[in-house]
Amino acid sequence: MLLDSLKRYNVILASNSPRRRELLADLGIDFQVRTLNSIDESYPPSLPVMEIAEYISRKKAHAYIAEIHFGELVITADTVVILGDEVLGKPVDVDDARRMLRELSGKTHKVVTGVTIATTENLKSFSAVTDVEFAELSDEDINYYVENYKPLDKAGAYGIQEWIGCMGVRHINGSFYNVMGLPLHRLYTELNSLLQNA
Repeated sequence: MLLDSLKRYNVILASNSPRRRELLADLGIDFQVRTLNSIDESYPPSLPVMEIAEYISRKKAHAYIAEIHFGELVITADTVVILGDEVLGKPVDVDDARRMLRELSGKTHKVVTGVTIATTENLKSFSAVTDVEFAELSDEDINYYVENYKPLDKAGAYGIQEWIGCMGVRHINGSFYNVMGLPLHRLYTELNSLLQNA
């Protein structure tokens, strides 16, 4: 069983995201959080939008590889929201959050989470994609959400597990947890595969 195999590793979640911490804990994995300051999260402008999240997760992992020791396993992740060919990152302020939510209103967008699992011997990256369809959101809906929740720390300015997801998301195709920031089934499967081949 994966949880038994993981006992030989000190699992490190390299993320400041409270949602990722919650999700990894839900898998029953014992882990510690370790973060480095000022990791460069830039990417080449020519990189296809669907590859950005995985590219950044791998970039984060390479920053940690120099810091980890034998017997440690680090998980890095990055989530992007893609509407058409536009990447919606974290909004810079509440006006930017309102703009993003108006753009997402009544449309389907993609949420891509890139994940990298690294030890001193192995590195494995993958992406998960979820399609999310929003109903039409009124200005009142958007204002209520922006004023009562915390859209500024979320790609695309929303958390699907919050009020706006409950009332505004009409349909999703793919992993719900992926939209929250960590595709749990895929992560479990990839960890299992990595450790069986280690």
